[in-house]
Order: sequence, then C-alpha cells, then structure tokens
Amino acid sequence: MKALVLSGGSGTRLRPLTHTSAKQLVPVANKPILYYVLEGIAETGIQDVGIIVGETAGEIRGAVGDGSRFGVDVTYIPQERPLGLAHAVGTARDWLGDDDFVMYLGDNFLLGGITEQTERFRATRPDAQIMLTRVPDPRAFGVAETDAAGRVVGLEEKPEFPKSDLALVGVYFFTPAVHEAVGSVRPSARGELEITDTIQWLIDEGRRVESSIVTDYWKDTGNATDMLEVNRSVLDRLEHRVEGSVDERSELVGRVVVEPGARVVRSRIVGPAIIGNGARVEGSYVGPYTSVADDCSVVDSEIEYSIVLPRATIAGVGRIEASVIGRSVEVTQAPRTPRAHRLILGDHSKVQIRA
Repeated sequence: MKALVLSGGSGTRLRPLTHTSAKQLVPVANKPILYYVLEGIAETGIQDVGIIVGETAGEIRGAVGDGSRFGVDVTYIPQERPLGLAHAVGTARDWLGDDDFVMYLGDNFLLGGITEQTERFRATRPDAQIMLTRVPDPRAFGVAETDAAGRVVGLEEKPEFPKSDLALVGVYFFTPAVHEAVGSVRPSARGELEITDTIQWLIDEGRRVESSIVTDYWKDTGNATDMLEVNRSVLDRLEHRVEGSVDERSELVGRVVVEPGARVVRSRIVGPAIIGNGARVEGSYVGPYTSVADDCSVVDSEIEYSIVLPRATIAGVGRIEASVIGRSVEVTQAPRTPRAHRLILGDHSKVQIRA
C-alpha cells in the first residue's frame, strides 16, 4: 500500500503568508503541518509516499528531503497546475501502479492519525473508503449522504443546500478501481476533476464505498483562524520542558517548552506555550497558546494566542493577540508624533487599526 500526499496548492486563503511559502509548511507548535501528515502516515507502516508538488516544489523538497527522517521513502510527482483532487490521482497514475493507496491532503490536520482507518481498509478493501466529520456549516466542504450501514449513497461538492452535515475529511482510501473512475469523470463547473464526482461514479457503478465518522480533532488549515485553532489544540498536549536558559528574574507558569538555545530574560511565560530554538524573549509577557519559532526576538512586548514564524522580531509593542506573524517580519513601536499609521503591506493583507 502507498500514500499520496497533495502539496501542490497555492494557499490563496492563507495569503500573504503563502506568497513566499508553501501553505503545507506553515507551522503549528513550531512544526509544519506537512510533518504531522508524514508522521501519521509512517505510523500506519506505509513506507512508499508520493508527494504531489507544484510551484513550491523546491521548498517542499528542501523541508522533507528523501523522507528518511519520518521513516518513509518519498517520491516527488510534479503537477503543472492544481486542477482538482482527482486530477492529482491521474497525475500520479504511473507511480501508483496497481497498488491500494491512501490520499492525504497536505494541509489537513487530524489529531490521532489514520492508523485505525488504514487497518480497517486493509482488512475489508472496499473500492473507496472515506472519512467524515460533522460540521455546523457543510456548504464549504464535500458533503456525503450515508445509509444506516454507513455506506455512502451520494456525494456533493460544496452544495448550496447540503443533504447532511457530514463533511469529507481530507483523507481517502482507494483500490486501483479509482483509476477507471478518474478516467470517466469530466471537469466540474469550476474546471476541476472533483474527487466527489469520482467517488460518486464508483457508487453509480455499484462499487463498494464505505465511510467512518471521525471523532478526533480535525481541521482543514485553510486560513489564519484555523491555523490558530490547530495551534491551540496541539499546544494543549505539551509537556513542560526547559532546555534553553531562563534567568532567575523570569517566571514560567504551566506547560511551557523552552527549546535548546532559547533565552528567556526578565519575562513571564504562561503556558501552554513554546519558545523555539535560538529565540530570545526579554522583558516580555508570552501568554497561553503562543508559538514563538526559531531565532525570533520578542523584546519589551506582550503576545498571546498567536503564531510567530522563524526570524521574526517583535519589539516595544503593547499587546498582540490572535495574530500570525510571518517569517522575518519586524513589528516595532511607531513614533509617537505625528499621529499617523505607516504601512507597507503585501497583497491580501489584513490589518486592524484602532482609531
């Protein structure tokens, strides 16, 4: 059995962070989402992993390498344009061969992994097996209808009037039967080969499509709000660990991780929180659910419920909360006079200013 990981999308909902970085590499608890995906696959015993890559291929390759650090063997599969999940399956057709496989979207976070679902698929081998979760507003997802036995009887992609509240989680299991289905469907109104149409074809042809309900935490990390929520969920499972330096004038409260090379000086850190390798926190307050990445600097500032990416500097600012600070960003105090805001913002930025 193989695993196909999709890492070729452009991440428009996470701009401006993804103007210069792959969305699958945006970190939560100081670790890229894609790493959690690969670790989950390795736990199932699957070793052959194909990663679909697009315009951020170089960055993905640099971060993942040959996969040995995760216990898997990675093959990179270029996709010229992201034209739908079923198109990605078709792109990987030669590499997949006649093997069963799991397809895992590289920007999805699933707490608890996929080992149980993989073992079920291996034991029963339906033509397709999908994972579902109940959501309050299913209109933004693929939506499934199931019968009393849990078999899928219908699928729709982002329906205006959903027939259920069961959304598709971004993990799919297939036998080689899916390749005939991919070759039989046509692009949707949005110009993509939809995986929902592909699975619906299997259903219409009388093939066996089964489902399971996910009760563990799952999130499609498509925007900054989702990233912060996933970060919170992961940090909730931290265990206190201090390997960097913390001076006697500082206070650590609760589950706080201070990585090797990090320095905490005259500061108060309330967990769950993580301070990355080589980071410096001085004269500052770092509140719960905050991840400060490697080589960052937080000086004379307050920050809470936020994600700070590598090499960012925050100095002399009042209080920051519910924020995602990008790589090598500088956040500093503005001059007191004249009273004005000076902004240099990239496309799709979001700024909130108190008048």
